Amino acid sequence: MLRDSRLGAISKDVLEFLSSREPDKKIFQADLLVDRAHLIMLKEQGWVSAEECSTIIETLAGIEESELGEAEDIAEAIEGYVLAKMGPQGGRMHTGRSRNDKVATSIRLALREEMLGLMDEQLSLIGTLVELAGKHTDSVMPGFTHTQHAQPTTLAHYLMSYADAFLRDLNRLEEAYRRVNLSPLGAAAFASTGFKIDRLRTCRLLGFDGLVENSMDAVSTRDFILEVLADLSIHMVNLSRLSEEIVLWSTQEFGYIELDNLFASTSSIMPQKKNPDTAEIARAKTGSVLGSLISALAILKALPMSYNRDLQEVTPHLWRGMDWTRGTVRILDGCLSTMKFNEKLMEERSGEGFSTATELADVLVRKMGIPFRTAHRIVGRLAAGSSLPTFEELEAVTLEMAGLKPGECGMSAVDLAKALDPRSNVAVRAGTGGPSPAETARMIEERRGTLARQARKTAELRARAEEAVKALLAMR
Repeated sequence: MLRDSRLGAISKDVLEFLSSREPDKKIFQADLLVDRAHLIMLKEQGWVSAEECSTIIETLAGIEESELGEAEDIAEAIEGYVLAKMGPQGGRMHTGRSRNDKVATSIRLALREEMLGLMDEQLSLIGTLVELAGKHTDSVMPGFTHTQHAQPTTLAHYLMSYADAFLRDLNRLEEAYRRVNLSPLGAAAFASTGFKIDRLRTCRLLGFDGLVENSMDAVSTRDFILEVLADLSIHMVNLSRLSEEIVLWSTQEFGYIELDNLFASTSSIMPQKKNPDTAEIARAKTGSVLGSLISALAILKALPMSYNRDLQEVTPHLWRGMDWTRGTVRILDGCLSTMKFNEKLMEERSGEGFSTATELADVLVRKMGIPFRTAHRIVGRLAAGSSLPTFEELEAVTLEMAGLKPGECGMSAVDLAKALDPRSNVAVRAGTGGPSPAETARMIEERRGTLARQARKTAELRARAEEAVKALLAMR
């Protein structure tokens, strides 16, 4: 349509090469909303008549995406449809506007909806972790560093560590939303327009919180896409860590969890297999989302101001990254909510590998007043043995390495037994953020309040956006 008077016909190969129609499916409904808001504003400013505005809006309301003809992008396809239905008068819808500002606005409008959907899914996942933790404040398990037994902890403490990480991911996305939910509409190609238009009016009609004010910046920036993809990438890295542990913990070697059959697969040749395929794919999707971010960065890294067609190639990476992230969040939420934990085995293994060694060193400091480094060396000597130390071994090594005389040890067999008990280890670690049942119960209750507040904030953001769109759809 746009080539006819200037460039003439286009070959199928060139059209396909230039086309963004496939990724534009994501912004089809947003494009129609942008058209409607722009028309309402043009009517109010006197650039189209009330009758023309109403007729064009009615024509837009009847569009099915499948009815649109060939065009480079969805904006051209929609305008071509209106012109075909109405004739030249349909062309008034493009007064004071460019495809550049229209598409930039449509992307932000569609992305806003995707972000709100992801926030809801994140809230669900975090809520699942918090409620699971509430059931396991007394479930003792091994804690790991370097994938080796380190110190005893609880399953609640472990689950809450991911809940807090995902809360930060949610907060990052919410902060990005403020910069996404801004209107570029009215910037035209990049230099604004000579028509007297009202950018704030279209901004309010579409439920945006403000303007991307500089008209050159408005059409050419895609930093909001980079920010969202960066936030998605961080979230996926955190999700991948959880996925990796689901894979490890479901092995025979660990045996801590069993996935529900819905989230597992079997082998085409080994009938006994129950593989954690969903967690493995979640782990792999992380690489794909990271790739989307790197691709977008590479496309944008050297573009001059203002609009360049390269920008078209950025948005498919955004939509793919968003789809992969939302799918991963939903799948892991399902995995966790249906997962079975082998609490008995976890507790049995909680003291393996002399994981209570740190508490024994701490007890030596508390009971005897010796420097921690001395206590560390004493317990290090004992850890070189093949089994947990007896009281006699502890006393002998302590006297030797601390330079004490017999009877000055200050420790008893009861003190040793308590120091070596995983449950006692967990109970004494009651400081802020620690794994003791009382402290994890406090954190769980606090996070429930945080989630409730966050859910209200997300609901308010959605309500403001939906109310604006509902009001716009009622206008003619």
